[in-house]
Amino acid sequence: MSITYRRLTDKELDVFIKMRIDQLREEGAKEDIDLTPALKDYCQRHMADGTFFSWIALDNEKIIGTSGMSIVEKPPYFGCPSGKIGLLSSMFTDKAYRRKGIAKELLSRVVNEAREKGCGTVQITASDMGVLLYSDFGFTKNNNFMQYKL
Repeated sequence: MSITYRRLTDKELDVFIKMRIDQLREEGAKEDIDLTPALKDYCQRHMADGTFFSWIALDNEKIIGTSGMSIVEKPPYFGCPSGKIGLLSSMFTDKAYRRKGIAKELLSRVVNEAREKGCGTVQITASDMGVLLYSDFGFTKNNNFMQYKL
């Protein structure tokens, strides 16, 4: 097993999207819409303007792990004077490759790139499975997170 890491390109986008949908289903999503066109449109637009990037893990040429980071900008605040926030998503590792440090390496790469792009903080809504990874990395819980569905 020879794992390599690289930035996601348009060439791998279809596999990335399939893995994102697999991840959502594994986390319990029960939606009955085809999310593929919306995900493809999002990724293409935001990869082009630099506000979405992803690092992927490969075993030879097979994608076995994904990550994603969307950069959003809010008015600056004391906890994040740049106003730039990285929204972490798409953290997923093929079941056969879990517990080998792949997710940690992907997380490190996307967080470092977010830092390089001026983000002052990174946020994620963690799955139950991911909480330990993020806690070990240094993420802290924010019990005030709220959401209003439109």
